[in-house]
Amino acid sequence: MHQVCSILNRFRPAAPLVLRVVLGGLFVWHGIDKFDTGISMVEGAFRGWDVPAPGLTAPLTAVVEIAAGTALVLGIGTRIAAMLLSVVSIGALIYVKQDLGIISSTPMPGAELDLALLAGNIALIVHGPGRISLDHQLGIEPRESSELREPAYAA
Repeated sequence: MHQVCSILNRFRPAAPLVLRVVLGGLFVWHGIDKFDTGISMVEGAFRGWDVPAPGLTAPLTAVVEIAAGTALVLGIGTRIAAMLLSVVSIGALIYVKQDLGIISSTPMPGAELDLALLAGNIALIVHGPGRISLDHQLGIEPRESSELREPAYAA
């Protein structure tokens, strides 16, 4: 098992990249879909879910999903983008999915996707964008010290 872990550890720098690209891509897709569907229809849905100020929050949500999702994909402003997208996910959980439960198919999917997106964003907020990111290349993220990378365990 130790050998397998040692081999897999070589791929650690790619893990945040994969997480950022998948999460960012999903959020961009959701934001574009809101515009494709029609912001007025999204606004009506927000109104039906009792989302505050649907005339403002519907287009704002779409713009945040596209802009912050793109930032995640590029790895620029990663922690801030992940925080903004976490707010979107929490809003979806509170206003849209609260009565549906975790797993549901009627009238729409449950909260499982929103929870997974939130968990991924929290991981990026805590862990950061990783070395394969514009944040790292531009020096926006502090260089990792060895004590931050490896947990200290009592022997």
